Amino acid sequence: MTPDDIARSATPAEHRLAGLALNPAAPDDILLRLLAGESAAVRMVLCRDRALPDAVVDAVVAHPDTYTRSFLARSPHAEPEQRARLVDDPEWFVRAHLADGPKPDEDGCPARPLPDRTVVRIIETYEDELIDIGLLRQMSPGFRRGTATHPVARVRQMWGGVHWDVLAPWARAALLADPDPGVREAAARSHGLHERRRDPDAVREDLPDHPCRARLSLLMYGALAPDVAAAALDTEDAWAVAVNTSTPAEYVAVLAGHADPKVRIRVARRPDLAPALRRALAVDPDPGVRLALSVHPALTEAERAAIDYEVPEHEDCGHCWLPDADPDPEQLRRDARSGHPCLRRRAARDPRLPADLVAALADDPDLGVRVLLSQNHPDAPAALLLRSFLEYTGPHRWHLTRRPAFPCTGLARFADDEDPAVRRLAPLDPRLAPETADRLTRDPDPLVRADAARHPRLPLTRLTALLDDPELAPQAAANPSLPLATMNALVP
Repeated sequence: MTPDDIARSATPAEHRLAGLALNPAAPDDILLRLLAGESAAVRMVLCRDRALPDAVVDAVVAHPDTYTRSFLARSPHAEPEQRARLVDDPEWFVRAHLADGPKPDEDGCPARPLPDRTVVRIIETYEDELIDIGLLRQMSPGFRRGTATHPVARVRQMWGGVHWDVLAPWARAALLADPDPGVREAAARSHGLHERRRDPDAVREDLPDHPCRARLSLLMYGALAPDVAAAALDTEDAWAVAVNTSTPAEYVAVLAGHADPKVRIRVARRPDLAPALRRALAVDPDPGVRLALSVHPALTEAERAAIDYEVPEHEDCGHCWLPDADPDPEQLRRDARSGHPCLRRRAARDPRLPADLVAALADDPDLGVRVLLSQNHPDAPAALLLRSFLEYTGPHRWHLTRRPAFPCTGLARFADDEDPAVRRLAPLDPRLAPETADRLTRDPDPLVRADAARHPRLPLTRLTALLDDPELAPQAAANPSLPLATMNALVP
């Protein structure tokens, strides 16, 4: 059964117990009784959807049910050290979920890295099929940077066999001359494939004649002979050829006049774009093409300002998972001080932005800059976080409330706001009046009702009544003010 299947098959009583499993005030003995119960839905919520004390983790790791252990293996709330305890689980199903890891949450935040020793254990002992992008997401930045010279041969072999294209020349040379034959073999195989992609004749020979991922990969990254590039100009593959750095200049010029603006947008993003093509695309009839060209690295600030571009206000302003590469401090400052909102947005995404630039961008005239700074910088001011939430209505808006500095005191004043998302702020206020919490459990919006049902200042009479409410019983059971006697009575 999938997690969705398990949740759909749960009874109302099980949903209420699942709410109790999320109650932050529930003591260990309550949680252990829920873990020992018959309901898979309750165990799933308990093990996957909250942080657990060590005593409960001990019981989960030793639990006889494979699914139950797998829920902990993929929990984004569990401490990495707790999840790491499942690294040698006897069931492939559990190990697979540990290697794949928790998916990025609804706001796009990645899972916390596993301990380096656990990653090494997975690489050394797991099947090759489990060593994939999921494990890569769980590697610490320091581990990723040191894999090419890691003391464990299997780690060097894995990195040289899978990530050859991102390795520095010195790392490739070291792996090709590695003392371990398995490492040398994997490196030689990757080197051969890499060299083959640099050979136009080999690319022509290897290019599938039907749409597939391999065809797109070669058209985007392989060395293209003129006839191969020419054959794709008037096909649906034109956009792939438009981003290929080996596409002959005369064909780039043809693609710059392609009928599809999506192709022209990709041409506009080419760092090697000739000045004449930059000038032509700067006045392209499509606004998306002009916008793409306006952030070209070769343009001066004056040239950017001369382009008639329009920046969408409500782009996806969420949490950004930045690469491990160290930022260029001068480039970061140029972006932050640019007159172009998109470049300032790029700077605002970087959590390493210096304090003086944080202060400057906190009052930026562009909403996207302010929101991205709020979403991503650890020192975003509290006033900016609240302002961003009130002004931004795009994706990942609620993530702003999870930022450490988000100001919760005083949010009760939003209890009567017309926007239900803003009314949801009121239950975040620890000083919310009991009568207001009571009223909000009857709010027209289901999310406001659910948040209010969890508020610790909800009157006990209303809280007790909600335990029998078909909709809000799980949230009421999760309320930390629920009396211990009532918790005990709920558990069979």
